[in-house]
Amino acid sequence: MCGICGEFRFDGLAPDLARTNKMMTRLERRGPDHGGSYSDGPIALGHRRLAIIDLSEHANQPLVDQQLGLSLVFNGTIYNFPALRSELQDKGYHFFSSGDSEVILKAYAEWGEACVERLHGMFAFAIWDMRKQRLFLGRDRLGIKPLYYSFDGKRLLFASNAQALLATGEIDTSIDSVGLHHQLTLHAVIPAPHTILNGIKKMRPAHCMCFSIDGGLSEREYWTLSACRPAEKMDEQEWTDAIHESLKSAVEKRKTIADVPVGVLLSGGLDSCLLVGLLAEAGVGNIKTFTVGFEDQPEEKGNEFEFSDLIVDRYNTEHHKFFIRNDRVLDYLPDAVDVMAEPMVGQDAVAFYMLSEQVAKEVKVVQSGQGADEVFAGYFWYPQMHEAQGEDELTRFSSRYFDRDHEEYLQTVSKQFQGEDHTGNLVKNLLAKGNADEYLDKVLKLDVTTLIVDDPVKRVDNMTMAWGLEARVPFLDHELVELAASMPPEMKLQSQGKHVLKKIARGIVPDPIIDRPKAYFPVPALKYVRGEFLGFMREILHSDAARQRGLFQADYVEKLLANPEGYHTRLQGSKLWHLALLEMWLQRNI
Repeated sequence: MCGICGEFRFDGLAPDLARTNKMMTRLERRGPDHGGSYSDGPIALGHRRLAIIDLSEHANQPLVDQQLGLSLVFNGTIYNFPALRSELQDKGYHFFSSGDSEVILKAYAEWGEACVERLHGMFAFAIWDMRKQRLFLGRDRLGIKPLYYSFDGKRLLFASNAQALLATGEIDTSIDSVGLHHQLTLHAVIPAPHTILNGIKKMRPAHCMCFSIDGGLSEREYWTLSACRPAEKMDEQEWTDAIHESLKSAVEKRKTIADVPVGVLLSGGLDSCLLVGLLAEAGVGNIKTFTVGFEDQPEEKGNEFEFSDLIVDRYNTEHHKFFIRNDRVLDYLPDAVDVMAEPMVGQDAVAFYMLSEQVAKEVKVVQSGQGADEVFAGYFWYPQMHEAQGEDELTRFSSRYFDRDHEEYLQTVSKQFQGEDHTGNLVKNLLAKGNADEYLDKVLKLDVTTLIVDDPVKRVDNMTMAWGLEARVPFLDHELVELAASMPPEMKLQSQGKHVLKKIARGIVPDPIIDRPKAYFPVPALKYVRGEFLGFMREILHSDAARQRGLFQADYVEKLLANPEGYHTRLQGSKLWHLALLEMWLQRNI
């Protein structure tokens, strides 16, 4: 797990190494163990390393193989690299390191662009082909690892976060109207290739891109998700057994493919508790677990300690529990916003940031339960969409999911940012794509391949990597996701959601955890905005910078400030927090 960056010139000039160094400085927190750079004619590559596999200097990057004429910078983990390494050795390749990075390099030498289809894991990488004078970029199927870029015809800049690109001082920081529409209607999810800024794009998941020396670009989607029933019918027990085996495999490989200890982020919910149970089932002892909780509000508890304690007691884990006062949330909030590659409104972003600081003192790698709710239909809106009748596909989705309808969006932003219903158009087109049997299949496919990428997955990556901590997400193992996508909806929707996971969990996880109502990672102070949190948001939205930017209509802002707890989204987020967070991110990052 690392931070990568680079510059590729198409105008005959050499890259500015000072520019590369500026980008690397903004990636240092992602990779505190080593920094390195490489240049060759029109290309410069930078890398910051978090050493997880092959801790020796032989695995430092950029990784250069002069014999093959290739150099690599890579962020992520390849879980099937031992098998690929063995296959490549049988083909005559010799290795000078024992990690997964060199396997990517040799895989590209052997299979070319098709190498991405053989990689099982989370990754974003760049390979410079010295002989063909071209740059090849790859991103994993589910977008677990980020890759941002700026491409203007004269040069390409790319990096693991937006801050590295912004550090060059050469990025168009004007607001992307498409990105803004998604930001405010899709709870801060801006699907690739857009971001909130016109000058920065992001690579699509499950895609590879190839840039030639003359600035030519080719892009290819190498994986798509099918949500159709298998030809051979399976009964409930067969589905349960198949999912159990696939999930167990995903958990085990994310434990064993590491040369450092691996812990678990334990929320007290079913998903993370099941990870602990499956690790114990696989014979793993002395499991390190980590839990964070916050102060209660009258409307909502701020921690789930009573449930996480049950799993700790059952498996006698080496547990670390952190309780955080609300005033500490406000102290940490500016720093958390500074490490957001894009503005994120999820209440648990700052929670993950604060937790990761403590966890990183104990381990370098953790497993996390992100993705289970989207893959196995755990949220309250899925049965609502499934049961809705007499509505078109877009309305069936948007009326239960969008933060703002287009009409309210037009009341929110200033006239220069108004336009067509970009979010409605996008979601309508994505739902209409093939390879899905039922409406819920379409919804879950959309969520897993698009929405989750830029909400919980990006949030966990950014907040953990800010402290040099690698988060692994077994519920987003692409083979498990493919299997689950082909499962009938009733196997997910029964038992108030995640039916098959609850069947698997019986006997592994204490019943009170399985039978409790669905809970959400609580940071009540960012949902029920009052006191110093309200004053903080008012100060941001009334600041001179906010007035000069003129992003929001003043009367809409004042309406929210006058009754901050009266305006929540359909997913129970604070609309006031959404505006304040976006403005705060812009003030601190551009």
